[in-house]
Amino acid sequence: MVKARHRRAIIAWWPILLPIGLILASEYKLRSRAGDQSIGGSVDATILLEIGVYGVVALYMYRKFGLRPPRRRAPYVLLLAWGFACYSTLSALWTLYPTFALVRGTQMLTVAAVCHVIATRAGIADLRRLAHVFILLVLGSVAIGVAMPFPRTPQTVDRFNWLYVHPVSAGIFLGVAVLLVAGFALPGGLPRKWPLPAYLAAGVVLSGALVATGTRGAAGGCVAGLVVMLLLARGARGRAEFLMVAVPSATVIGLGFSEQIIAFATRGETVEQLESLNARTDLWTLAFDAVAAQPLFGNGLSSARGLFLEEIGLGGGHNAFVNVLVEGGAFGFILFCTLMLVIITTLLGLTRTRETRPEAAMLIGMMVFFIVDGFTTEMVAAPANVASVWLYLVVAWTYLLARKPAEAKARLVDGRLSRAT
Repeated sequence: MVKARHRRAIIAWWPILLPIGLILASEYKLRSRAGDQSIGGSVDATILLEIGVYGVVALYMYRKFGLRPPRRRAPYVLLLAWGFACYSTLSALWTLYPTFALVRGTQMLTVAAVCHVIATRAGIADLRRLAHVFILLVLGSVAIGVAMPFPRTPQTVDRFNWLYVHPVSAGIFLGVAVLLVAGFALPGGLPRKWPLPAYLAAGVVLSGALVATGTRGAAGGCVAGLVVMLLLARGARGRAEFLMVAVPSATVIGLGFSEQIIAFATRGETVEQLESLNARTDLWTLAFDAVAAQPLFGNGLSSARGLFLEEIGLGGGHNAFVNVLVEGGAFGFILFCTLMLVIITTLLGLTRTRETRPEAAMLIGMMVFFIVDGFTTEMVAAPANVASVWLYLVVAWTYLLARKPAEAKARLVDGRLSRAT
């Protein structure tokens, strides 16, 4: 009896353990490799472990859920998420790096499958639990980074991180965690599992660590996401109250901490580095040459990393939209942008309903974070990383949130019919 209850408790945690497992396998490394080793380097134990975790997740989903056809028509947001994942994997057929691309494409399909089963087999309460587990994971990671700093590269010697997670990836972890904390800490926000002071303390620690990473895209995206969340989370009255507090506060902060803000934005770089955005403008010039060569269907999955490593020594497009254009061409770019647009418009519609407004506002804030951060890093448009996993989790969350008003309306109609009969 006790064993059966224990087994049911473990099974109930699958919506949390599967995505957390994928994030850990994709991002947490105990070794560092040169950038040119990511495409053509040898397979080591860390890579085998990452592939093995994805394989275990895929096998678990097959054993638990099988390959049954859907019982009802999937909404556009899920169809677009699957469409982008399938097209990206298909593009491995014409990439210059087919082996690496096939592995990444399979990982992307696994993430899409996890998103689908969470959307169709789990509930919003599971995603709220996942949010709390993720916050604890990031807080624990910050503690590891403070207690056991690992060797740094010359480019990241003054930037905070943990293990061998790059500060850019660490910034994404922290930005997402800050937005999740804000969603639970806001008055009238998501249902809390902890006391309010715990959320406030977590927010202070995570925000401080985010600034310490020196990741300007993640910090700017987090600020933009928080502003949008606060403007939408409490309706018209909440917007007025927020503006009354935010405008004078921003003025005081801007005047009182202008030197620190400028130092964070410039990060000690030369004028030439700032003008080229750390060689990103040179990289984007090469990117548009690659797009011109294959404008319709692109150069294939993972081609951006390989092409730019060979030409300029930087891997990836360092911009989500440029990365999609290079790898997926116009077709992949339209798929990706349409997916982002449908998520945001669906959530905007949900902010009109009081029951779903705070949660929808938080998810819109996360989408704004991904878009702003996406101007300096390609993570959200690339497979097997924390940003892409969370993008698909937002898809599942949006689907489940959109069903709440429809289910409430259906229950109301059924109640009226039963009373009438």
